[in-house]
Amino acid sequence: MTETEIKEIVQKQRSYFYTGATLPVEKRLDALKKLKTCIQKYEPLINEALKRDLGKSNFESYMCEVGLVLSELSYMIRHTPSYAKEKTVLTPLAQFASRSYKKPSPYGVVLVMSPWNYPFLLTIDPLIDAIAAGNTVVLKPSAYSPHTSRVIETIITECFDPQYVAVVNGGRAENNTLLNEHFDYIFFTGSQHVGREVMAKASVHLTPVTLELGGKSPCIVEKSANLKLAARRIVFGKYLNCGQTCVAPDYVLCDVRIRDRLVEAIRAEISRQFGADPLQNPDYGKIINEKHFHRLLGLMDAEKIVCGGQYDEKTLRIAPTVMTDVDWSDAVMGEEIFGPILPVVTYNAYDTEKSIAQNDFSGEVSGTQAAAGDFVDWAVRCVEEHPHPLALYFFSEDKKAQRRILDHCHFGGGCINDTIIHLATSAMPFGGVGESGMGGYHGRTGFETFSHYRSIVDKKTWMDLPIRYQRYDEKKEKLLRRFLK
Repeated sequence: MTETEIKEIVQKQRSYFYTGATLPVEKRLDALKKLKTCIQKYEPLINEALKRDLGKSNFESYMCEVGLVLSELSYMIRHTPSYAKEKTVLTPLAQFASRSYKKPSPYGVVLVMSPWNYPFLLTIDPLIDAIAAGNTVVLKPSAYSPHTSRVIETIITECFDPQYVAVVNGGRAENNTLLNEHFDYIFFTGSQHVGREVMAKASVHLTPVTLELGGKSPCIVEKSANLKLAARRIVFGKYLNCGQTCVAPDYVLCDVRIRDRLVEAIRAEISRQFGADPLQNPDYGKIINEKHFHRLLGLMDAEKIVCGGQYDEKTLRIAPTVMTDVDWSDAVMGEEIFGPILPVVTYNAYDTEKSIAQNDFSGEVSGTQAAAGDFVDWAVRCVEEHPHPLALYFFSEDKKAQRRILDHCHFGGGCINDTIIHLATSAMPFGGVGESGMGGYHGRTGFETFSHYRSIVDKKTWMDLPIRYQRYDEKKEKLLRRFLK
């Protein structure tokens, strides 16, 4: 799409928004209902596209993409009327004879830029929230998932006039052109590197942004954990979509005393869930493209692989892989993995010879050479001395240990004794903190993200207290001090 065509879309959407056509709640609900019906109609094409782009099975496509989108639609159709209402708040006595309220108002023209790993879900979910809040929307799906992008365009074209919702397909040139336009809100999901570029572009117009990024999300396994169940849930969360999930467990932190049992349980679960040869499993997906495939191969150390490691370059498949004896200097610990490789970093309270020298976790010293303190203290330190992750998972039956992790670790969201399921509900916000992102969405939070809340005081005219007006005197000051204290 050309620069002229993109400019025309943005201008038409702005003109349409100024007509007030998107403001009636009934209009928003009609749009959401129409979108829901259309998605249900095109589900077979969506499944086919996700299969071609990422190798996803129909079951996984519904569980992780289509089903979650339909759930968000149902939730917002049910709750938008209440979210859109004005909210009366307490009026101070000093402002007697007035009504104070908060009025949610849409920002205007919104840009949604989505990634390739969950191309349908992460495009349509923010669209739902933006429509519910009363905005017009320009969607920019990823060029790395072209088949899904085309189906999205088909659905949007059937449901909406482009002055209301439009799709811009293309690559980097289209991205740059869009970011040079003046939007009223930008919602971006993707890498930290591109997130910084988006924020820099948005700053030109002082456009507010939501950034859904990523990071190295830890999975901490404490000695009291149910290891068999922990392994089952770790394997599910890690290898879903071949590890190409922003909230997938990026690495495991565990006590050396339970490491071997945990690794063996993980190995058994991989075999149980994916079969003896995962590369032949028709329901196991693939890496998005050759670039990412070869990047992942470069993160694997053959000497530290205890499970998996097989790959097929023709199909872009990498078997679920586990690495042990990993330390912070390994390549696999230097970046977000975003693939089916699970490194295990262990704590050994009895390895004291070199522990005194370990004052950080920057990479010079093995993860088994832990500083003084117990496992939970070490885990907290590991997490806190690195950029705040998007997610954190803690497996433990120890309530005090759970509380210590939740109180002292900073992360976007997470689970106790499970992985990734915290993002599968519209009743809770989803978002990062620090370098893993800013802002959130889903349900009420999504509506609020795409709304500006105006503070309104409706002052009555039948009475006017003179206290605030000049000239000031001692009597007025005494009254003022009674009101404001």
